[in-house]
Amino acid sequence: MSVHQNTYTHYLMVHFIGEQPDGEQIYFSLSQDGLHWHDLNRGLPVLHSTIGEKGVRDPFLIRAVDSGKFYIIATDLRIASGKGWSAAVNEGSRDIVIWESDDLVSWSDPWTVTVGTSDAGCVWAPEVIYDEVAGDFLVFWASATWDSGTNERKQKIYSAHTRDFRTFTSSELYIERDNHIIDTTIIAHEGIYYRYSKNETTKNILVEQSNSLDRDSFVPVDAPVLEALEGVEGPQIFKLNDRQEWYLIVDQFAEHKGYLPLITSDLSSGDFRVLSDTEFDMGQTQKRHGSVIPITAPESERLLAAYGAASQTVAE
Repeated sequence: MSVHQNTYTHYLMVHFIGEQPDGEQIYFSLSQDGLHWHDLNRGLPVLHSTIGEKGVRDPFLIRAVDSGKFYIIATDLRIASGKGWSAAVNEGSRDIVIWESDDLVSWSDPWTVTVGTSDAGCVWAPEVIYDEVAGDFLVFWASATWDSGTNERKQKIYSAHTRDFRTFTSSELYIERDNHIIDTTIIAHEGIYYRYSKNETTKNILVEQSNSLDRDSFVPVDAPVLEALEGVEGPQIFKLNDRQEWYLIVDQFAEHKGYLPLITSDLSSGDFRVLSDTEFDMGQTQKRHGSVIPITAPESERLLAAYGAASQTVAE
C-alpha cells in the first residue's frame, strides 16, 4: 500500500548515540516539525544487533513503497569492543546488518549480507535509494580498498542492487575521488538526484547533482556554507512535509556535539543556512549518524503507543 506524501505529518529518526557500552545500537526519535526531537523508548535502544560484531552504527531507514515494508540497514561495527579505528578500517566486517518491518514497531531478527569486495577493509554507512530506471534499490556504502599504485587503502563508495535486501548484485565501484570519501547520501527531487558525501580528508561535505543515478553522471554543486563547515560527517537530508524546504543534518563528530541542522529552499542552489541553537532541540540523547523518514499520524501514534516519548506533545 502506498502512502501519498501529503498524508505525512511527523518524522522518525533512527540513529546511534556513540561508543558507550549500549550506544552502538538502534535508537528511535520522533518529531512533528523535523527540528524538535523526542527520544522514544525512554532513550534506550529499540533494536540490538546480536550478530556479526554485535554492534551497529550509521543506521539507514527506508520505506519500500510498493511492498509497504520498512528496512533498516546499518554498519556492522562496535568500536566499544575496543578493537580501535585502524582495525575497523583495515580488518573490519564486510557485511551490512538488516532488519525488516511491516509497521515500524514489530521488527524481524537481524540478518547480515556480505557486500564488501574481497579486498575491502570495511563496509561503512550503507544507504539506499530507489532506482526508478532499474526498478529496484541501489544500495551504496564506503569501503577502504587498496589504492592502485600504493600500499595503502583508500575509502571509496561502492554499490549493488537488490529487490529484497537478501539477494544483491555484485558490488561495483560507485565513487572514487583523489581524497578519501565516505558517508554518501542521495535524495531525489523533480527528476534530479542530489548527492552529499563527506570528504574524509578535509572533513567537510561536498554536493553533486545528476539527472540519473549513473556513477559518472554527477557534477559538482557549489555549496560554500557546507564546504566551510569542517569536522562534520554523516549528512542526511529530508524534505519538510508541508513545504518546499529541506533540512540537512550533519554529525558534528569532531566536537562531539551530535547533529547540526541546516536548511535550504533550493537544492540546486547549494545554498544552506546553519540553524542557531535556539531553533532546534535534538532531544535528550546525543544523536549520531542515522537517517530520517516522513511518517503518517497513525504511524506516529503506533510508535508512541509502543515506545512512549520523552514528551507527549509530539503527537499534538
